[in-house]
Amino acid sequence: MEKSQNRKPFQALRDLFHPVDLTHGTCWRTILQFSLPVILSYLLQQVYTISDAAIVGQTLTAQEVAGVNDTTSLVFIFLQFAFGVSAGFCVITSCCVGCRDQAGVRRSMAAQLVLSAGLTVLLTALALVLLNPMLAWINVTPENPEVYRAAYTYCGIIFAGIGAQLFYNFICSFLRSMGDSVTPLLFLLGSTVLNVALDLLFILVLRWGVAGAAGATVTAQLISTVACFAYAFSKYPDLRLHKEDWRITGLDLKRHIVQGVPLGLQFSVLAIGIIVMQSVVVKFDMIDGQMVSHAAQNGFGAANKLNSLIMTPVNGLGTAMTSFTAQNLGAGYTHRIRKGILQGLVMAAIIGVCSVGLGLLLTIDGAYLHIFLSADKVTADTIRFGNHFLYVDFSMYLLLCFLFVVRNCVQGIQRAPFVLWAGASELIARVAICLTLPALLSGGVVSAQSPELAFYALCAADPLAWLAADLALLVPFFKNMMHMNYQYLYGGVEQHLLGK
Repeated sequence: MEKSQNRKPFQALRDLFHPVDLTHGTCWRTILQFSLPVILSYLLQQVYTISDAAIVGQTLTAQEVAGVNDTTSLVFIFLQFAFGVSAGFCVITSCCVGCRDQAGVRRSMAAQLVLSAGLTVLLTALALVLLNPMLAWINVTPENPEVYRAAYTYCGIIFAGIGAQLFYNFICSFLRSMGDSVTPLLFLLGSTVLNVALDLLFILVLRWGVAGAAGATVTAQLISTVACFAYAFSKYPDLRLHKEDWRITGLDLKRHIVQGVPLGLQFSVLAIGIIVMQSVVVKFDMIDGQMVSHAAQNGFGAANKLNSLIMTPVNGLGTAMTSFTAQNLGAGYTHRIRKGILQGLVMAAIIGVCSVGLGLLLTIDGAYLHIFLSADKVTADTIRFGNHFLYVDFSMYLLLCFLFVVRNCVQGIQRAPFVLWAGASELIARVAICLTLPALLSGGVVSAQSPELAFYALCAADPLAWLAADLALLVPFFKNMMHMNYQYLYGGVEQHLLGK
């Protein structure tokens, strides 16, 4: 009896490292068990980003910090495309897992390796060629040399390392599609520790400045990617590719592209809207084309990083819902999809309210600003700009909770065009508001002399964009998932799904 009891903790530990079968068990418990490591992974990813921001903000000049903060949206447009494409590709993998098609899983991996290699070359070249024009879009030009140099250096190094990010996202998404959300967490933990250590080495010891922050990120990501691939093939012998698995057809590539590219474009479209928003934020620090302050850029930049951290748990839950819906779609358990999404929405609302509560506590006296900025950069104006942005976003977080959960579920049931349409709706709403409302309330020209209400109007672009995306997702939410109508799958390349 005693030996049996002693085995239980070790058995529980072993079970933790086994993939979760998302097609069985109580829906909310299965989702929670699978999503917790995903949420922790996303939180660690934020620590990854925050470590750069904190060390940069505490050690470099206000102009260099502004340059790094200004590039967030530019980096986002390419790295999030890579993230979205990987997540979309793995919908096919999850369906193969759900219908117990091991050969299909390996063939999916081979197709994704080929597509990821091609995307690495394309995205790296495109990002580096467009770097100068994109900096001009957000009003970062050589006329403000220190800000420009910092932004150009940081973006250039990050863009040169896009391949490391893309392949890391690929292997993590692939493992999650199999039900393994723990392995990506463990490797991200190691990568985060390595990133912080390299930040300290490159910035504080070697004095490489902005280049050190970017170089630490890319180096840590590359090491983690290689290690995660090696471990995955060791842990899962069935994933080792055979000669026949490389006989990839045009149909194999098409199935992955149809699912991956729309989701990648959705994230990129979102980034374009954020770039437009960032370009208007910069104007709140300028008079007659000259930069007279950095309060809006640094306040908004720090608040945006806190906001990304606060939304991470709901975002992680949403990502887990993609694998849940795709596996159950492959298994033909449409009733679990409907039950799972409703329970997922309840969990997202609870998590969202708790996250907002924490975020509001951190806005007191601008506490979060002291994480990202040294004391001399934290002013009354910096706090004002940062807090205004957070208060507006936090007030409408339930719209974001719905968006994260439903958008990923729609992707999981292979309704990718609706995901892209939601992204387009979000872009149109955000751009329209950013380019009209602040100027309207500023008498036609946004500047450091604009009234406070103009900045509130700019901040309203976020929740109104979320609302526009939510409205676009209501069709597949009700028509397909709530009414369990999956007729669109019959007669296509996925006609084997649902047990048909």
